[in-house]
Amino acid sequence: MVQLIVLPHVELCPEGTVIEAESGHTICDTLLEHGIEIEHACERSCACTTCHVILREGYDSLEPAEEDEEDLLDKAWGLEPTSRLSCQATIGNEALVIEIPKYTINMVSEGKRK
Repeated sequence: MVQLIVLPHVELCPEGTVIEAESGHTICDTLLEHGIEIEHACERSCACTTCHVILREGYDSLEPAEEDEEDLLDKAWGLEPTSRLSCQATIGNEALVIEIPKYTINMVSEGKRK
């Protein structure tokens, strides 16, 4: 088991939390399984940026992002060098410190769907 340390997020996890997670699962699935309702508008299909997270520690332990993920990350709000889409980032064998950004860009919920 690997620890996921989720930093406080006003709406999703006000106190922050520590999760015992299994290697090989995505960050998004693990957060959802533990009651942290991170947005995932595309149902985890790598077609949006709503599940964007920032890895404050452990980024280098993740497999590199695929090209599709990299392309989408360019559109994420608050992008940082250690940003990932949580639906694509698979947990390895090292603890992760995760920040869920305050905002997300969701064209569907913002009424901007084309």
